[in-house]
Amino acid sequence: MTEPLYDTDFYQWTQTQAAALRAKDVAALDLEHLAEEIESLGKRDRRAVESYLEVILLHLLKWVYQPERRGRSWEKSLLQARHRLAKLLRENPSLANRVPGFLDEGYPHARRLAVVETGAPLTTFPETCPWVGEQVLDEDFWPEMAGDGA
Repeated sequence: MTEPLYDTDFYQWTQTQAAALRAKDVAALDLEHLAEEIESLGKRDRRAVESYLEVILLHLLKWVYQPERRGRSWEKSLLQARHRLAKLLRENPSLANRVPGFLDEGYPHARRLAVVETGAPLTTFPETCPWVGEQVLDEDFWPEMAGDGA
């Protein structure tokens, strides 16, 4: 028995499936793998939103708790992450509604990363995210001092 094209040449499988979809050739469709791939696209975008949020949170924490180290590279990283995240949320508006939950889930990891990157004790950083989604996403939001939260 030969291996399915999906397993042996993924690119060719995608082109064959796209052609079958356009031709409405349902018999030629690999429905199980198509469903898996469509699901994975959504998961990829969700993971990207979560990742950008963690990067932003990490840089905001460092911005507040290491003001002496502020520099253009942090500012650039924040602006880039916010810009890319905004674009992703424009393309996937249903994910924008999930930002508050993503912040709750991702903040503990960003907090731990802040410990590693700053060398400060975990207790330095608030236990819960000090900012709301609108602030985190706002390219003009720059917290100036510890405790400058929502």
